[in-house]
Parts: sequence; C-alpha cells; structure tokens
Amino acid sequence: MRLFTGIQPSGDLHIGNYFGSIKPMIDSQGDNEIFAFIANYHAMTSVNDGEKLANLTMQSAMDFLALGLDPQKTTFWVQSDVKEVLELYWILSSFTSMGLLERGHSYKDKTSRGIGANHSLFSYPVLMAADILLFNSQIVPVGKDQIQHVEMARDIAIKFNNQYGNILTIPEYRVDEDVKTVPGIDGQKMSKSYGNTINIFGEEKKQTKTIKKIVTENVSMEEPKEWADCNVYNITKLFLDDSAQSELQKRYEKGGEGHGHFKLYTAEVIWDYYAPYREKRAYLEANQNEVREILTLGANKARASAQEVIEKVRSATGISY
Repeated sequence: MRLFTGIQPSGDLHIGNYFGSIKPMIDSQGDNEIFAFIANYHAMTSVNDGEKLANLTMQSAMDFLALGLDPQKTTFWVQSDVKEVLELYWILSSFTSMGLLERGHSYKDKTSRGIGANHSLFSYPVLMAADILLFNSQIVPVGKDQIQHVEMARDIAIKFNNQYGNILTIPEYRVDEDVKTVPGIDGQKMSKSYGNTINIFGEEKKQTKTIKKIVTENVSMEEPKEWADCNVYNITKLFLDDSAQSELQKRYEKGGEGHGHFKLYTAEVIWDYYAPYREKRAYLEANQNEVREILTLGANKARASAQEVIEKVRSATGISY
C-alpha cells in the first residue's frame, strides 16, 4: 500500500502536525510504501520571504528526520525538486471547475480570517491533487480539515480518467479516529494560521509559557473539574497511555488542584516525550550536509516514480507529440 503525506515548511512544527500526520506516517514505515515531502510551493501562500522559506525548508527536513523518518524506508524529498508536479498541476487545472474550488472550506476559512485572497491560495487544492496523483498514491493520511482536499483530488482524477482512460490512481483518505483534530491552546484546531500552537522543538521555558496560556474554564482550586472538554486534558492525553489518562481524570474529579497545576504537568509530559527527538535534532543541525544528501537521494527516487505517471499523462493529453 502506498501512503502519501506532506507538510508545509511555513513555521515551527507543532504537536498538531505530529499527531495529525507525522506520527501516523512514521508508525506506518516498514508496513507500507511511504512517500513524504516538504511542500515548499504550498508554503508560498503564506511565506513571501525567500531566505526565510529556504531556512524553513531545511528546518522541516531536520525536524522530520529527528522525529523518526527513515530515508531507507520512506521516499523523502522537497516538493520543488520534482518539477513535474507543476506540469501536472496545470494539466489538472483544465479538469477543475471553478465551483469545486469555490466550495473549498480551507480557502473560505483563511480569507475570512484576513489572509489575502490570491490565485495560489484559491487553487491550492489543485496543486495538492497534483502532489497526490503524480505518485499513484493510494492512501492519504489527513486531519479532519483536509478530507475535502483529498475528495477534490478524487473528483479531479475521476474527471481526467473519464476523458483519457484509467491513468490516475483514485486515492482514499485515512483519518486517525482518535486524533481527528488536535486542539490548540484556544480550543480551536491547532494551526500555525491561528497562532495557537505548541511547538515541538525550542526552549523549555518558552514552551511552558505557551502551555500556561491554554484557555480553561474559571473554577476554584477546591472544586472538582470537568476533564472531557478541558483543553489542557485533551492536549495532554495525546501523550499518555490509558492508565495515565485514567489517573489524570481522577485528579480532575477529586478537586484540590487548579488548572495551573495541570498545565505544569502537561509541560513536563510534553518536554519529556520529545527529549530523544531533540537530541537527534541537535545532531542534524550540526551535520546539515547529511540532510541535503538525504533530500537529493529522495528527490531522485520521487522523480523516477513521477516520470511513470507524467509520461502517461503527456501521451494521453497530446503534450507529447
């Protein structure tokens, strides 16, 4: 089974990225054929500084590798190193109706929050479809908010195949039922766009300061507290096994502790969880040539796979003559 995933290098990785896409992908290594890429073209919808984007791309590569991505088991590359994706993006645009894009939840949500409307943001789903379809992707692990984009890729691929024959693989999305949406510190979906993230890497004091900002209800320390809808609990439980979750629930129900105590516990749990990953990250930071070699080898593998699809597309559409 071929799984496909990617992440934008538009800022520091946060725990929503980790549990929503990175961890499921890493856990699938060895059991599935994994294609994972850094979506630097997509990141241009929000990052306009060239030097910053280049630095964020390398940072994302180091983060992925530190968190457990194995380049021996996973094809790992930077989106812009496989230019065929832009060619397929343009071809697929001819099979994408304006109505389909106008119904895009992500576009409407981002523009309603003040993000400038432009063509790249509007046509983002077509480029995402090209990413997926260029590599014969069968399964696309996504968060709940990205389901529509995979459905759009399916619609576009079906329309293309209806015209030219069974050329593009029709992908399926996969959502981890336990972690559909990771809450941010304000209770909304954790997203860099909303500024409500808890970063994976960085200084301990800064991470703890962010965790202390998690929105909670106003309840006195002595009273029992509701854990099921508590933002602190719902973030912390991601890092706990069933036994530890049960113990934390009892602490909430007993009373005698304030949400500040639970936030400090959350900070400790998260910091300890990522300790071995921080060590690997420091090594990669000091050996960035090794990272570049990994990305070059990954791009070569990805390009070889992409050629199989793009040649069929070129032939079918008459681009090759």
